[in-house]
Amino acid sequence: MTGDRPGIEADIDEWREQIRDAAALISATDRVVALTGAGISVESGIPAFRGAQGLWEKYDPREYAHINGFLADPTKVWDMLMEMREVVEMAQPNPAHYGLAELERMGHLMMIVTQNIDSLHQRAGSLSVVEYHGSGRRLVCLNCGRKYEVGEVDFDAFPPRCLCSTILKPDVVFIGELIPREATLPADEAARNCAVMMVVGTSALVWPAADIPRVAKSHGAKIVEINVERTELTPRVTDHYIGASSGVVMPALVEEVKRMKGQSC
Repeated sequence: MTGDRPGIEADIDEWREQIRDAAALISATDRVVALTGAGISVESGIPAFRGAQGLWEKYDPREYAHINGFLADPTKVWDMLMEMREVVEMAQPNPAHYGLAELERMGHLMMIVTQNIDSLHQRAGSLSVVEYHGSGRRLVCLNCGRKYEVGEVDFDAFPPRCLCSTILKPDVVFIGELIPREATLPADEAARNCAVMMVVGTSALVWPAADIPRVAKSHGAKIVEINVERTELTPRVTDHYIGASSGVVMPALVEEVKRMKGQSC
């Protein structure tokens, strides 16, 4: 899985011990949960929200990501959303997405809780996915509550409107909105019952998602963190930190899990 990617061996050499340790934990259980964030999709061409090239360097989140900003000027927000829609539609799952789907097929990963709205996990083949912040595949009317799949909506009429004439909102959680119970309940149950939690590509700064690894840790789970940069979790919550990109680490991790399973057979 790694030989066709130039430079990948050098990228993960310093983390091989941590990858083996993480693989040993994963291969020993069928109760692994992954919490993923924007970082896992960066290699698919979707910009992260924070950092030098982050989306919020271009757009003020108070204007574009807060529900009050949407309500005040939905057309302005939709201009940004249409730009992002083009980027997401062009994006394809990367090796990190496929690696998590493979761990699910192998019987180790029981759930992905993702903060992303890009559906790349599902497109990679993952079946058990909780979309914690909603889905970009759907739109919702804040007036009558009707929901639409993206394919049902006429985007030539801009901004898109419900049959009741209200401007539609993406069915995603804006700042100032509550996480729906259909996301929080399974995510919390998984955190309380998993043996291993993988934290992949998330800064762990957005609450309440940032609390999910802490809940898992408090219930005895081991925390494996795969992030290019260290986070607030790294010194206090994380048991095994792997500081390389998830698209590099995940194929190596899956290979190691397979090797360990082969040894035990």
